Amino acid sequence: MKPDRTCAACGAHFTPLAHVPSQRFCSSRACQLARRRAWQHERMRSDPDYRANQARAQATWRARHPDYWRRYRETHPACRERNRAMQRQRNARRNAELVGKMGTSSPFKPLASGFYLLCDAVEAGIAKMNAWTVHIAVLSAPRPSSA
Repeated sequence: MKPDRTCAACGAHFTPLAHVPSQRFCSSRACQLARRRAWQHERMRSDPDYRANQARAQATWRARHPDYWRRYRETHPACRERNRAMQRQRNARRNAELVGKMGTSSPFKPLASGFYLLCDAVEAGIAKMNAWTVHIAVLSAPRPSSA
């Protein structure tokens, strides 16, 4: 009889199956779910093909169920309020004045006409899903018009 092992998820002692000599998780449902989540997490981190396939599968599911989250929020008000409270906490930690909405801009002077290069910048705050945070670098200053 093989020696007992300690489950990597729950810490309970178990005897590994004979045909799975490297078994690290016991056979309880919760521990098997933990094993599967750990495998998926590692696969998403290390395998770009798997990650792309998962993204395609999720996009396909969202296309087939466009109103799922709206209906879920309508039928689960406690979950909705919990998410709102958590978002308020995240906003407070990130310095609330950096939170922006679509179509807003700072009240400083407008950019002069010229050629600019827009590059992705490190996000400093929270933005709506179709907002861009960019770094604007002047490529050439406008030439004065000759009158």
